[in-house]
Amino acid sequence: MRIFLLIATNMAILLVASIVMSLLGVNTSTMGGLLVFAAIFGFGGAFLSLAISKWMAKKTMGCEVITTPRDNTERWLVETVARQAEQAGIKMPEVAIYQSEELNAFATGPSKDKALVAVSSGLLYGMSQDEIEGVLAHEVSHVANGDMVTLTLIQGVVNTFVIFAARVVAGIINNFVASNDEEGEGLGMFAYMGVVFVLDMLFGILASMIVAYFSRIREFKADEGAAKLAGKDKMIAALERLRQGPATGAMPAQMSALGINGKKSMSELMMSHPPLEKRIAALRAS
Repeated sequence: MRIFLLIATNMAILLVASIVMSLLGVNTSTMGGLLVFAAIFGFGGAFLSLAISKWMAKKTMGCEVITTPRDNTERWLVETVARQAEQAGIKMPEVAIYQSEELNAFATGPSKDKALVAVSSGLLYGMSQDEIEGVLAHEVSHVANGDMVTLTLIQGVVNTFVIFAARVVAGIINNFVASNDEEGEGLGMFAYMGVVFVLDMLFGILASMIVAYFSRIREFKADEGAAKLAGKDKMIAALERLRQGPATGAMPAQMSALGINGKKSMSELMMSHPPLEKRIAALRAS
């Protein structure tokens, strides 16, 4: 189901972007047209993903939105989010639970006033109320800071760069090959598309590092916001508990950047979240 939804979303993005290009009469053979093409696909894909982010999160994670609390724990969860949302000056987000043993939570949504805050069952029933309060404050801070929109804009910019730069460089290579070819035919369509594909991947790695860098900054800011909403000690306690596990892994790759506890990586440059040790140290020093 997760793979099907991801493929369907990407197909929808391609379809919408193609229709827009057709309506605008974009000519990709010119530099201006290529830039418009890159921006339509780059920003269009990012903002379409943002628009359906809450729906996608519910479907991919199996989130069960709490409309009527079934027990005191769920009632406390909803009341805590409501109180923190009021403190942060945002509308009450939807509150949900998803089934997973991992200790994690995330916030998503197209805007501050149309957000979703979800916690794993492992976190809800495996952490103390003080620790959970710190986690919830972190997610509410993400919403209040407008991080979903901010990262979408950043993603749109880097997407545009990747699409534009890959095709410009591929065009230069094609022209170079053509100038050294007696028939002047260049790479040919399939070879050209192969070069574009490779360059998309290479530039995409660089773009991922840029997005991850800004994501790490937003995590530090959300920790600071959580310390103001719930208290520094509760936020530090929450991060300390997250260090103990169990390790993350239930979230699919496209959702992991939204969680309070991000996935590990061989290089910090590719991590969407700073190491928990650095986050704890930053809070203690603040």
